[in-house]
Amino acid sequence: MSLLAHWPDMLTIQEAAEILRADPALVTGFIQAGWIRYTDITGRTLIPRRYFEEFIEASCAIGHPREGALPSGPGARAPAVEPEGASLEKHPFSSYALNWFEVYSKPNIETVTAISYKRQLTCHILPAFDGLALEDITTDDVQRLFNGMSGAKTTKERVKLVLNQILDAAVEDGLIAKSPLRSRRVKITGKASQPTAPYTVEQMRFLVQHINDIRKPMDRAYLAIQALHPLRLEEVLGLQAEDLDLERGELHICRAVTHPDRNQPEIKETKTWSSARTIGLSALAVPYLSQVKAGEFLFGGKSPLSYTQVRHMCGRIKRDTGFSENITPIRFRTTVLTDLYDQTKDIKLAQAAAGHTTSAMTLRYYVKGREAISKAAVAVDQAYSA
Repeated sequence: MSLLAHWPDMLTIQEAAEILRADPALVTGFIQAGWIRYTDITGRTLIPRRYFEEFIEASCAIGHPREGALPSGPGARAPAVEPEGASLEKHPFSSYALNWFEVYSKPNIETVTAISYKRQLTCHILPAFDGLALEDITTDDVQRLFNGMSGAKTTKERVKLVLNQILDAAVEDGLIAKSPLRSRRVKITGKASQPTAPYTVEQMRFLVQHINDIRKPMDRAYLAIQALHPLRLEEVLGLQAEDLDLERGELHICRAVTHPDRNQPEIKETKTWSSARTIGLSALAVPYLSQVKAGEFLFGGKSPLSYTQVRHMCGRIKRDTGFSENITPIRFRTTVLTDLYDQTKDIKLAQAAAGHTTSAMTLRYYVKGREAISKAAVAVDQAYSA
């Protein structure tokens, strides 16, 4: 049992002085010299009891070093004192986390994921635990990290994903007994992410009717492919000449193009095994598809378009068609899947077209329904009418 078990978890300087039978000024001196670690809460200097116990253990007695033994001068710090036969060496969190990222994480994940992980580390995790050792991070520290973050809950969940892997690795390495993030006390709240709203049927008809108003042939071809098929933007950018089978009316999705490092393209495999698929080619799109040399990309030729080029192209399409809203690639994917399901009521068909591993993913994120509210009301009315 702790020698200080009957004392509060957070000690004031006065309480610490009582334990040491010393003057409070001496305790303040210990703190300034770096002998005792502390925390500052709303302007009050408080000493976590476990830190104070470490100080006592390191001094090998309930007492204190002689006053004259304290170092003097601005910024002076006392050397660490270790009990004989014991080691108080701790592991700086920042060094451990960066090593985990460079050795275990970065080499084994997609470039875009690695960039996201690094962003969570540099923007949120490392600043929150700056100066702390792995062994000293508490559930309170973890909760304060999430409390101090603004924005959507999904942003905090991304931070949690990275931090969880780091702390679990520390448990595996025997540096900590249990991850403080695993505590049931940790609560993550925040604004709900806004779902992607599909375009209305009227808006889609307007765009199809005004494709011919688009000046550049590549812009027309892009809208015909993106707006009429349930494709991710990276799948559209990855399309090459041989992926179009006009005779069979098929579109083969074989690769993806992302730009994790600004506008430098990365050509890679599709997002998942189920994303590599063959879908029907819309007859409405065929007239707008230009001939492309074998091995070249439909959009960009020898090198795929960058995100900046796509953004400019979407701006031109909006201007040329006179469309009232922004042209947003992800909204077309949501729209096509919504209407595909509404017209067929076949979720497995929609799942296959989307390239999802499960139909639950399709239903949760992409199938929005067109008239669900009114249909529900009609169904209730019919059930209870005389």
